[in-house]
Amino acid sequence: MSPEPGRKPGSTMMDTSEFRKHGHELVDWMAEYLDQVASYPVRPTIKPGDIIARIPQRPPRDGEPFTLIFEDFKQIILPGMTHWQSPNFFAYFPANSSPESVLAEMLTATLGAQCMSWITSPAATELEERMMEWLREMTGLPEDWQGVIQDTASTATLCSLLTARESRTSYAVNTTGFAPSMRFTAYASSEAHSSVEKAIKIAGIGKENLRKIRVDGAFAMIPEDLEDAVLTDLQHGHIPLAVVAAVGTTGSTAVDPIRRIGEICRKHGIWLHIDAAFAGSALLLPDKRWMIDGIEYADSFVFNPHKWMFTNFDCSAYFVRDVDALVRTFEILPEYLKTSESDRVNNYRDWGIQLGRRFRALKLWFVIRGYGVKGLQSVIRHHIEIAERQAERIRHHPDFELLAPVPLNTICFRYHPSGIHDEGFLNRVNGALLESLNATGAMFLTHTKLNGRFTLRMVIGQTRVTENDVLAAWERIQESAARVRAESS
Repeated sequence: MSPEPGRKPGSTMMDTSEFRKHGHELVDWMAEYLDQVASYPVRPTIKPGDIIARIPQRPPRDGEPFTLIFEDFKQIILPGMTHWQSPNFFAYFPANSSPESVLAEMLTATLGAQCMSWITSPAATELEERMMEWLREMTGLPEDWQGVIQDTASTATLCSLLTARESRTSYAVNTTGFAPSMRFTAYASSEAHSSVEKAIKIAGIGKENLRKIRVDGAFAMIPEDLEDAVLTDLQHGHIPLAVVAAVGTTGSTAVDPIRRIGEICRKHGIWLHIDAAFAGSALLLPDKRWMIDGIEYADSFVFNPHKWMFTNFDCSAYFVRDVDALVRTFEILPEYLKTSESDRVNNYRDWGIQLGRRFRALKLWFVIRGYGVKGLQSVIRHHIEIAERQAERIRHHPDFELLAPVPLNTICFRYHPSGIHDEGFLNRVNGALLESLNATGAMFLTHTKLNGRFTLRMVIGQTRVTENDVLAAWERIQESAARVRAESS
């Protein structure tokens, strides 16, 4: 196979002239994609195995032209992608992006830096430090807290529980392992994210020692039930270690009462972590900071700019009250990592699980500067306003009902035809409605179950979503519901 134009005969690496040419082509394609993403089926209509069947079982012996590789990307990979950047994506929580963030990621990839410590990239470390200070101010968190960028909220929650474990045992588990007397228990609501249970397992606490606390009619943790569980565990010789409270549960964005939970934690010496993975971005709006009333009782807090602050995945902002406890939990200093600057800088490799770290702060810097605080607030507020109006449409429709409060922009609802009271039938018909909607490729919703009821979730938070997109989706929902009802009769 002859080399591409501009590539030296026998060369196995793309030279800069080829890189420049193909780079321009890719940026043109990227811009066109963002312009046209709404026209793609949000979810691919393929079967398991369709993609892998089109990829050779063996790697190529010789290098192939970039033009061929890119063409295969368009023909093989793109048809199998779910388009998270589509304004018709209303599923899960968004994994938002923005042009500023994408351009920053291109620079991050070009620099190719491994930012584990100050000396490996001083600018990356110091920019991260400043970005966490900006986020702290932007969200109204306590001024004496410090932050670090983790990859995901799941990792941050694990870091929090590990720090809680080590702080409680004077760092003994890290040194000698668990002792028989360490019968720890942890607490979260029955609506808490599954990452809490995963972290409990990884941290060695054991999922059988996770107490799932009942929720109220708004799906928020009931503090009185939390304290009852703590007292019961104390009576049985357990050691209440940590509570994970949610500011915005995954199912319905319910907000746990932080102040009352915090008072219980302070009374019993329990570590309090707040998971605000999605809803935390709303704290940019001062009128939404009621959600963290009582934050002064917390030990750690996490939210994901990669969900609703237009900073592409991954970028999770993790804040702690006691940074020394965090570092002492994770610090390890082999000879080859020792530097003369260590006592004067933040070495973020010691602030979490990973040794190697990406330069995530750069895209955060680009996004915050590109939008400005007012611009970010404006888009988030617009999403909430669109959701409020859509919730009103559902509330006033005779054949649909809301199944949870709508404090932000996640709408939990179901199709409930007048005169139908069979919960089994309603669950089945709403499941069929979800499949019918998603099969069209025109939109993407997901579901949860609230009080045993099959619940459709519509999250209005995609970067480019407009009210017209929501209105078009609402028309499809109503039309599909009528058709599914007719087929089920």
